[in-house]
Amino acid sequence: MTTTGIICLVLSYLIGSIPTAVIISKLVYKIDIREYGSGNPGATNTFRILGKRAGLTILLFDIFKGWIVVTLACYVSQAPPHSQDFVNLNISFGVASVLGHVFPIYIGFKGGKGIATLFGVVLAIHPYACLMLNGVFLIVFLLTHYVSLSSICAGISFPFILIFIYGNNIVPSMVIFSCFVALLVLVTHQKNIERLLRRQESKIFILKKNGNGPTQSS
Repeated sequence: MTTTGIICLVLSYLIGSIPTAVIISKLVYKIDIREYGSGNPGATNTFRILGKRAGLTILLFDIFKGWIVVTLACYVSQAPPHSQDFVNLNISFGVASVLGHVFPIYIGFKGGKGIATLFGVVLAIHPYACLMLNGVFLIVFLLTHYVSLSSICAGISFPFILIFIYGNNIVPSMVIFSCFVALLVLVTHQKNIERLLRRQESKIFILKKNGNGPTQSS
């Protein structure tokens, strides 16, 4: 990787590290989202505590973080789009941004689960697969109202979608990346899985009206 590529890799991590939920909760709502609900500085906890408007805003920002870093490859790589080298660069920048979101340097390396940022990365690299993953997420969510379970099912389905639907047109590194995504989703949702097994996981009802202020919950 060139010097420019390394700089962009570091930049991708720093962009991914931007703690959107913490910044918005402090600047707009005068609270630290990490002190409420699950304590996770991500969109799902924000939905629960601050409502749909705040949650959606943070969700879109976190998706954008993943999407924008992947586009950096267009300014760094001389390889043609969709080639092995170009996709490898896409993946490298995308993974750096996700790791930044999960382990953000700005707030002590304790970040969110990285799902929204992962969504942005996959959207930029393979929008058709991303659309299918979104379908899996929505179906599971509408049936269960568990964001965590929906994310887990979507993440696990990623390698299967690539292999069985796009297998002939996918570079090997993309399959490896999809397996990384599935594993990362399982690791970052370990506590959610435990709560799901105990039937203690919180549900989110999109059409249900939220309160006007933050609430302490577990």
